[in-house]
Parts: sequence; C-alpha cells; structure tokens
Amino acid sequence: MGIRLPGMIQAKEILRQSLARSPFNPAPGVPKGHFAIYVGESQTRFVIPISYLKHPSFQDLLSRAEQEFGFNHQMGGLTIPCHEDAFITLTSQLNCL
Repeated sequence: MGIRLPGMIQAKEILRQSLARSPFNPAPGVPKGHFAIYVGESQTRFVIPISYLKHPSFQDLLSRAEQEFGFNHQMGGLTIPCHEDAFITLTSQLNCL
C-alpha cells in the first residue's frame, strides 16, 4: 500500500484533463511513459517523462499553468508559463535525481 500525496494527485488530474481534450491521444512522437508540453511564449514542444509529475517543483509549474492557461491548447497539450531556459534548467535538475 502506498502513500498518496495531494500534489501528485492534482498533477495527475491536470495531465489527465489535458490529455482527455487532446485530438491526438496518444500524441504522435511521444513514447510510452512520456507526455508533450508546450513551454514559453514561443510554445516550444518538449516531451518529458511522466515521472516528473511526482516532483514538487514540477507540480508547482502545473498549478500555475492551470491558473494562467486552463487546460485548452490549440495542439491539445499543456502549456507551461515560464521561460524556456528556466524549464530546461528545472528538467535538467530533475533528470539528475
């Protein structure tokens, strides 16, 4: 039996709602165990592991994305409201864990 963290449940719900609205389910070019998100004003697409959802810093980004953008994106993915450099730094740190 595992312990469920409220932040993890919220992060999964944000992803689930976004993917449910996606016209591409699963998205092309996204390997199993990963999902696509769009980052920054240029909306650069990144494919990242689902395991990032358990990290509090990534959960914070998802919460801010929900507040600022909701769940609708013209390409059917999540949009993260941060600069690409900040996102790359965060994912690099998560990669090392």
